[in-house]
This record gives sequence, C-alpha cells and structure tokens, in this order.
Amino acid sequence: MAMRIGSHVDQEDPVAEAVARGADTVQIFLGDPQSWKAPTVAYPGGAAALKAAAEAADLRLYVHSAYGINVASLNNRIRIPSRKLLQQTVTLAAEIGAHGVVVHGGHITAKDDPDAGFENWRKAVDQLEQHCPVFIENTAGGDHAMARRLDAIAKLWDAVGHSGVGVCLDTCHAFAGGIPLESAVADIKAITGRVDLIHANDSQGAFDSGLDRHANFGAGEIDPADLIAQVITEAGCDAICETPNGTEAQAVDIKFLRERVA
Repeated sequence: MAMRIGSHVDQEDPVAEAVARGADTVQIFLGDPQSWKAPTVAYPGGAAALKAAAEAADLRLYVHSAYGINVASLNNRIRIPSRKLLQQTVTLAAEIGAHGVVVHGGHITAKDDPDAGFENWRKAVDQLEQHCPVFIENTAGGDHAMARRLDAIAKLWDAVGHSGVGVCLDTCHAFAGGIPLESAVADIKAITGRVDLIHANDSQGAFDSGLDRHANFGAGEIDPADLIAQVITEAGCDAICETPNGTEAQAVDIKFLRERVA
C-alpha cells in the first residue's frame, strides 16, 4: 500500500477539501471534537455516502477522535465515558471506510500511580471492538502523560501491544516532547514494532518544551524542516499535516513533503 500525504480537513465535504489541497488522504473529526456527544457524520447522505464518495475519488480517510478522551484516567467520570466515546468513534469510522482512528495517549494526575494509568489502557483495549484500526498518538506535554517520553511509551506498549493497536507518531509532539526526530521512528519501532501514521507538523515550541503548538513547515523550531520528511520516509506510512493557516498553507505543506519524501 503506497504511502499518501494529506491533511486534516473540515468534515462537511472531505473530498472537496482534499481536491483543494492536492491531498490523496485526509483526516477528519466525526462531530464536535470538544464534545462528549456521540460522533456523527456531517457529509450529506451520512456514512454510506461518504464511504462511496471517498472510494470513487480514491481518497483515503482517517478519523481523529475527540480531544477529551482519556482512557488512562483514574477518574470514573472521565474514563468510563472515554471508553464509550472511543468505541462509538471506532464503530462509525468503520462505516465510512476509515483506515484508522487516532486517539491521544492521555494522562493521569500527579497523585496517581502511573501503573494504574497503563492498566486502565490495558482494560480499555481488551474491551474495545476494533472495527477499524486504532492508533495511539504520542503527546507533547505533561509530566504524567502516558505517551510523551519513550520510557512511558514502552510501559504503555507492555500494556496494550498484545491488542494489535497501532501508533500515530506526531513530529511536533515528538520534538516538543523531547524525542529527537533523527531517531524517532527507530526509537518508536524498537518499542512497538510499528508506526502506522505520521502527523506531520512543525513545532512552535522548542525541543522538549512540552508545547503543543503546530507550525507550517519552515516556520517553526524543527531545523531543518526536511527532518519531518525524513520521518515519513523512515516510517513508510501515510502522513497527515495538521498545520495551521488554512487551505493554501496546507497545500504548500503537502507539496513540500511530496518533493522530499523518498
């Protein structure tokens, strides 16, 4: 399956958004990413219509789950709704023919036992019906994050690796989270055996700053920006730009990567 390069786009008409950017893959939300409500398909005609339109356009779809999902949490009022919403998202993503659902690694609080957070992840994946692939994304900040630093990712994979879940490697998050991009793919693969999707983003924050602020390629702190393309080449998988400033800027970023990815 040849790798593709695209971006995160508005969910109303992902096919038109892809054409406007010159993308052959896109990532969308299903519903409001800030809400705990069940996911929905905004495309006219619903899930079946979006799946058919994407297939007709030879467009590969990915879904980013809601931001509030945190299955690691020791707070029942967060963890239990998180599991429910993740399952609803995975089920609906399968209906639109998505190639994967991205979910953040989550975090615990300073007073919590980290092992309990990793155990909560194990319980979550053990009950999750993976109707389409699920990719856990590394995060940029937080001293109590489940997927920021390599040692935490290793503990997370001890808990979830048996389930077949995959990895979404975000270049901004890795850089801002203290993982050198020169070795990021090798380091992650040494732990997980896989990288399934790249979130290709420059970083407004400095190395190991913990700042989750994306930038367009060449406008951030990742120097040289070609390192981002190197990550994609080494991973050998699809890449989604989550860079700012709208359609034209993302089209430039996609072109930047296409010219550099081997």
